[in-house]
Amino acid sequence: MYIVPIAWLYVVVMMSVAEATNANGTLLGAIITLCLYGLFPVGLILYFMGAPARKRAIRAREASELQASLQPDAGSVTPANTVPPMGKEL
Repeated sequence: MYIVPIAWLYVVVMMSVAEATNANGTLLGAIITLCLYGLFPVGLILYFMGAPARKRAIRAREASELQASLQPDAGSVTPANTVPPMGKEL
């Protein structure tokens, strides 16, 4: 899944190196090339590709919270009548 973004970032890094080392190129041009052709588009694509997984995780978390709220208490709260029954006193 990540092979295409990694390959594209490699291409963009090579473009930036060529821009920086060219006689007419500048370091600022290389940085702009790296950001505008590489980091921003790849970041957006990875963010959009991860949206279904984030949505599934949110739904699973909400379902588990709902399930936990529907289950009866497992004895963590003491009952209202805690006075022991009276027996025969000696």
